[in-house]
Amino acid sequence: MDMLHSMFLILDSATRLSVPLLLACLAGLYSERSGIFDIGLEGKMLAGAFAAGAFAAISGSGWVGLMGAIVVSTMLALVHGYASITQRGNQIVSGVAINFVAAGLTALLGQAWFSQGGKTPQISNAIRFTPIEFPGVDAVRDIPFLGGLYSELLSGHNLIVYIAYLAVPITWWVLYRTRFGLRLRAVGENPAAVDTAGISVIWLRYRAVMITGLLCGIAGAYLSIAQSSGFIKDMTAGKGFIALAALIFAKWRPIQAMGACFLFGLLDASAIRLQGTELPIIGEVPVQIMQALPYILTVVLLAGFIGKAIPPKAGGVAYTKER
Repeated sequence: MDMLHSMFLILDSATRLSVPLLLACLAGLYSERSGIFDIGLEGKMLAGAFAAGAFAAISGSGWVGLMGAIVVSTMLALVHGYASITQRGNQIVSGVAINFVAAGLTALLGQAWFSQGGKTPQISNAIRFTPIEFPGVDAVRDIPFLGGLYSELLSGHNLIVYIAYLAVPITWWVLYRTRFGLRLRAVGENPAAVDTAGISVIWLRYRAVMITGLLCGIAGAYLSIAQSSGFIKDMTAGKGFIALAALIFAKWRPIQAMGACFLFGLLDASAIRLQGTELPIIGEVPVQIMQALPYILTVVLLAGFIGKAIPPKAGGVAYTKER
C-alpha cells in the first residue's frame, strides 16, 4: 500500500512538473510545423513568467498576471516572426537573441521595479492559481488504487495543469482535422505549393508564431503564479531547451510530445523523491547528480535513441514569393 501511494505521489509530481515542458513543446510544434524554427522558447517562457509575477503582484489578480504573460510572450513571438518571416533573417540567431534579451531584461526590470535582486514580490495564495479539488475526494481516498488515482493523480491540480493536458487533443484535432492544420503542415513542407493555391504563407506563419507566444506565456505564468508564488531570476532553468528536445524526440507529433514531456517530468519527480535516500549498492546519491538527471536524459535521447527524426522540409528556410 505504501509503495502504491508513493507511486501515485511521484506520478502526481511528474504531472505538475511536465506542464511547462508540455506547453512549451506544443508551442514549438505549431511554430516548427509552419517552417519557423524557434530556439527562443526559453526566452518567451522566462519573459512570460516575469510578466505574470509582476502584473499579479501589482494588480493583486492572478488572471491579470496570466494575461500579462500572454501579451508579453506574444510580443516577443511577433518580434521573432518579424525577423524570420518579414525580414527573412536567420531563425536560429533570432531565437538566441530573444533568449538573451529576456534573460537580461527580466533581471534588470525586476531589480529596477522591486529592488529584490531580480525577483518579484511574493504573492499570496488568494492571487495564485491554486489546486482544484474534485467532488467526493475524501469519500474515495481510502479505496485501493482507484482512490489514489482519483484523489492524487486526477484531482488536486491547478487550472493551468488541466489546460495544458487539454491542449494536447485540441492540438491534434487542429493539426489533423481542420483546414488551418492542413495548411499549417503544408506550409512547413512546401510553402510554394501553398502560395500557388492562393493562401498567404506569411499570414499562416504569423498565426503559428502567435499561437507559440500564447502557449509560452501560459507556461511562464504557470511557473511564477501557479507552481511558485512569484518570479525568481532564471526560473525557467533550461526548460525551453528540454521542451525542444522533447519535440524532436516526439518527431513533431502532439500525442508523442505529451509522452516525452511526461517522461522528463517523471525523471525530475523521481530525482526529487530520491534525494538523500540510500540506494542498494550505490548508497546515497549526491543531490547534484539527481538534479542533473533531466539534462543527462536530454543529451542521451538526442545522441541517438530517438531514431531518425525528420523535421518539416521547409523548416528554417525563409520563403521568398516567386514573381
